[in-house]
Amino acid sequence: MPVQSSVSGSGSSPSQALTTQSDGKSFEQLLSECLQKGVLFEDPDFPAQDSSLFYSQSVPVNFEWKRPKEVCSNPEFIVGDANRTDICQGQLGDCWLLAAIASLTLKKDTLARVVPHDQDFGRRYAGIFRFQFWKHNKWLEIVIDDRLPTVRNQLVMLHSASNNEFWSALLEKAYAKMHGSYEALKGGTTMEAMEDFTGGVGEHYDNKAPPNDLFTIMKKALDRGSMMGCSINITSSAESEAKTSTGLVKGHAYSITGLEEVEYQGRKVRLVRIRNPWGQVEWNGPWSDDSGEWKYVDRADKNRLLQNADDGEFWMEFEDFKRNYDTTEICNMTPDALDDNTKRHWEVSLFEGSWIRGATAGGCRNFIDTFWTNPQFQLQLIDADDEDDTCSVVIALMQKNRRRLRKEGLDLETIGFAVYDAPDDMDQVGKDFFRYHPSKARSRTYINTREISERFTLPPGKYLLVPTTFQPHHEADFLVRIFSEKKADALEMGSTIDADLPDPPMPTAPEEETDEEKYLRKLFEQLAGSDQAISAAELQPLLNGVLSRRREIQFDHVSLHTCHSIINLMDVDNTGMIEFQEFKVFWEKMKKWIMLFLSFDTDRSGKMSSYELRSALNAAGMKLNNRLLALIGLRFADDKYDIDFDDYLTCIVRLENMFRCFQALDKTKRGRVRMNMMQVRLS
Repeated sequence: MPVQSSVSGSGSSPSQALTTQSDGKSFEQLLSECLQKGVLFEDPDFPAQDSSLFYSQSVPVNFEWKRPKEVCSNPEFIVGDANRTDICQGQLGDCWLLAAIASLTLKKDTLARVVPHDQDFGRRYAGIFRFQFWKHNKWLEIVIDDRLPTVRNQLVMLHSASNNEFWSALLEKAYAKMHGSYEALKGGTTMEAMEDFTGGVGEHYDNKAPPNDLFTIMKKALDRGSMMGCSINITSSAESEAKTSTGLVKGHAYSITGLEEVEYQGRKVRLVRIRNPWGQVEWNGPWSDDSGEWKYVDRADKNRLLQNADDGEFWMEFEDFKRNYDTTEICNMTPDALDDNTKRHWEVSLFEGSWIRGATAGGCRNFIDTFWTNPQFQLQLIDADDEDDTCSVVIALMQKNRRRLRKEGLDLETIGFAVYDAPDDMDQVGKDFFRYHPSKARSRTYINTREISERFTLPPGKYLLVPTTFQPHHEADFLVRIFSEKKADALEMGSTIDADLPDPPMPTAPEEETDEEKYLRKLFEQLAGSDQAISAAELQPLLNGVLSRRREIQFDHVSLHTCHSIINLMDVDNTGMIEFQEFKVFWEKMKKWIMLFLSFDTDRSGKMSSYELRSALNAAGMKLNNRLLALIGLRFADDKYDIDFDDYLTCIVRLENMFRCFQALDKTKRGRVRMNMMQVRLS
C-alpha cells in the first residue's frame, strides 16, 4: 500500500536526517565512542575492501586504503571555501556526479547541509565523517570512515586540486556507500545527483523546441530557489569543452543565476544571467559585459545588474540563449529545502508504492487487460494559478534503489505514466474505462531512467494518475511526487478494505427442495451417518462428486485444506462439522463463486488471472487494497500469474471467514478491533 505524505509551502523546516548505520548508532555516538577509546573509526557497513569498490569485476590494480593523514602531512577537510576547483575526476566514470557537486558549490546553504562544515582533522578527529543525502522522501545521514583507495600514495577516485583537501573525496565515498559500491556510480545524470543533494525534482527542456512560456517557467523556478543549468550538446568527444567563437564552451555545465526584463530602446528585452563554473571564459556577444547594449539601459538597472568583471558570469538575451544552448535543466526545490525569504513555494504530494507481478505490475496501456491493475492515484486541482485560469503541475515518477540492485542483475526499468479525467465516485477504475477513455496527459515517452518528470497545464478538476512500467509483470518500487503552484488534494485509489456480505437465506423446507437440492441431500445423508453432520474429510469426496457433474468447470479436485476452510466458515455452532442446512447455504454461495470464476476464466483453462482477482472479489462483495491483493497473489498464483479453482475457492472462503469474524468483533463499526490471542487463534 503506497505511503502518502504532503509538504506544505509555508513554515516548513528541514527534515531531521535518519541514521543509516546497521547498529542504529548516530554519528555523534560513534564519534564519542572512538574518542573515549582513543581509536580511529572503521566502518563495518562499508569496509575498506574490494567489495566496496567493485561487484562485477576483480580490482584492476592493487589498491591501498589510506587515511588522509597517511597521504599528506597536513590534511584539511575544506581549504578556504568549497568550490568547483575542489573537484577532479578520478578513475571512476561518474562525471555526472562531479558536475552536480560543482553546481552544489554555488548554493552554499544547500552545500552546508550535504557537507556539514563542522568537521576537520583537528582535536576531535577520530577518522569518522558524515554527509547527508535525500533518498526517496527521506534525508539520510551517511557515516563513513576516512580510509580512501590509493595507488602509490595518490587518491584514485574523486579528489581535490589541492593535495591536502579531502571533502570532495569523502563525499564521493559516502555517496558510493549509499548505493552499495563505487562501481554502482558508473553512468548517470547530473540531475539525479542534484535531486539527491536537494530533495528536488528535475525538469529537462529542449531549447530548440521549448514551451512558449519557458521564460516564465524559469523565472518562477528562480523565485522558488530552484537550481538551474544549461549546456550545449556535442556530437563527438572531440568537441567536449571546445570553446566557440562567441566564448561559450560545448559539453560544459553552466549555471543559470538570474532572469530579468529591461527597457531597451522602447521595448522590453528578456535577459538571462549565466555563470561558467570555471570563473572565467564568458559570452562575448550582445549583452555581454562590454556590449554596447548596456548604454541604452536605465542607469539604475545597469548598476543593479551589470558586474563588469572576468568572473565567468554574463548576461545574454533570452532568444540568443535558446539559439546557443541546447538544454535547460531545472531542479525544483521542495519546501523543506527553502528558506523563509523565498518568494514562491511549491505544494508537494508524495506517494510510495510498488509494482508487484500478478497484482499491480500491469504494464503500459498497450496491455489493456492488465493496465488497469497498476496503482492509481487521484489528483484534485482546485485553485488556478495566480496568472492564469489553469493549474501548473509537475509530475515526477522515480523508481527506487535501482543503483544498489545492479549487483543483483536488476537494472533500471522502462517507466512512464498517464493522466486521465477521473470518473466520479470510483475507488478503482476498471478495464472498460481505459478501453474507452483517452489520456488527458502523459509522459512523453517510456524510458529506462531513474526518474521521468513532466510539466502540465491543466484546468481545475479531478484527474487520475497511473504510473507504470512499460512491460507487465516487471517489479519495482516507486515514488510519485506531484508539485503544484496551489495546494492540490491527492489520494491513493483502490485502498478500501471492506465487505458487503448478505445474511444467509432461510432454509428451504424438504418438500420445496429442487432436484439439485434433493440430490445434494441424498449424497449428504450417505456420508453423514447417524449424526447427520460431516467433517472436512467427509466433505471432500462430496464436493468432488458434485463438482465433477458440473461440465462447465474443469478442476482436478478440491483439497482437504480447502474443505477445512469451508467447515470453519459454515460451522456456526463450533462443532467442527456442518449439518445439511449449513451445507445448503454454502452450496448457494458456491454456485455464485463458480459463476464468477467462469466469467474470468476467459480461455476456459480452469484458471483465472491473478490480475482479475480484484474484480472477482468485488463481485463477491469483498474489496481489498493493493497490498493485500499482492500478498494473495504471492500465496495462490502460479508462475504464470494464474489461480486454479481449488486455490480460488480456498482464497474466497478464507476471506469471507475473516471478514465475518472481524465484523462480529467490530461492534462500533469503526473498522478497527482489539483482539486477544484466543480470538486470533479462533479467527
